Amino acid sequence: MRIPQSDYTDMDTVPYLDLQTQYDALRSEVLTALEEICKSSRFAQGPATADFEARFAAYCGVDYCVSLNSGTSALHLALRCLDVGPGDEVVTVAMTFIATAWAISYVGAKPVFVDIDPVRRTLDPDKLEAAITPRTKAIIPVHLYGMPAEMDGINAIAERHGLPVIEDAAQAHGATYRGKRAGQFGQIACFSFYPSKNLGAYGEGGALITNDVSIAQRARSLRDHAQSQKYFHDEIGYNYRMDSFQAAVLSIKLKHLDAWNTARIDRAQCYTDLLKDSSYKLPAHFSDSECIWHCYVIETAERDRVRSALQDAGIQTAVHYPLPVHLQKAYVHLGYQSGDLPVTEALCEKCLSLPIYPELSKAKISRVASVLLDLEKSLTLQA
Repeated sequence: MRIPQSDYTDMDTVPYLDLQTQYDALRSEVLTALEEICKSSRFAQGPATADFEARFAAYCGVDYCVSLNSGTSALHLALRCLDVGPGDEVVTVAMTFIATAWAISYVGAKPVFVDIDPVRRTLDPDKLEAAITPRTKAIIPVHLYGMPAEMDGINAIAERHGLPVIEDAAQAHGATYRGKRAGQFGQIACFSFYPSKNLGAYGEGGALITNDVSIAQRARSLRDHAQSQKYFHDEIGYNYRMDSFQAAVLSIKLKHLDAWNTARIDRAQCYTDLLKDSSYKLPAHFSDSECIWHCYVIETAERDRVRSALQDAGIQTAVHYPLPVHLQKAYVHLGYQSGDLPVTEALCEKCLSLPIYPELSKAKISRVASVLLDLEKSLTLQA
């Protein structure tokens, strides 16, 4: 089904994400905060950074937050702090942004991928234990699309084998599992503040959180060239510091995060209500979790045709993710083949992320749903 561009106006267009509208509401407060940093000349690891770390640790319900320049760096330092290295294995999922695997490779370890649960779309605890070997040194579940992984089952297996758990919470700022916020279930949790995240910086940013003081201290050292004191370096370190501008922006945005997440939950429910009788596979809601809907992902075997038709109708979408990590060219040396992770591979072939953000109007959601339902009829007739 092709919808001529002349059939819709700018009022009908639906962007995948609208950061401009969010900025307009925060503009005065943000610019004031950035000006204060410029006046202070404390651009790196200054008071704004320490303030954000305290605020985010309290928000997540943990003792320590180490701010960093990206979520990828957070995952890397998490593994360094657990002394994972060459010859070791780390179990994770292939249904994730590739940074999860990069961090494992950065420390010289081997990523071992397990399949996901077809409904929750996160690491399947029933597949986990078979992937654990004497070389396994950590487990990294991923809270995908804002949905927490099934942490009770994962942690039970981890405890049985004496393995630390690192939560990849890059898409789960404020999500809860059994009443507790993401970040409280592993020895370490890692967040990304990439601009498109529910809590996004105006550039790159990330954080590592933990209740372990020794891990927090080591992460703080490693992010700053592993300095024990200025110009004295006890091990190989990195320049992974968060700049003060990003910390200031994040502190401002953090005050709004719960309200924004509530708005996303409302928008997700609206999509579900409008599409529940369609043939599209919709994301599930779980009574044990509060998903914060970083992405609202439907599944359809006609994904590419549907996406193209939506684009023709002025509706932007995204695909998270078109090729699973275990089949990426960068990891061909691991020897995985198509069919090894069937649930993951099926989701990659069918997933389509619909527009979702706190400012998205119900009228625009109705428009997206209407086009999807019209497409469903058209594709049925053509089948």
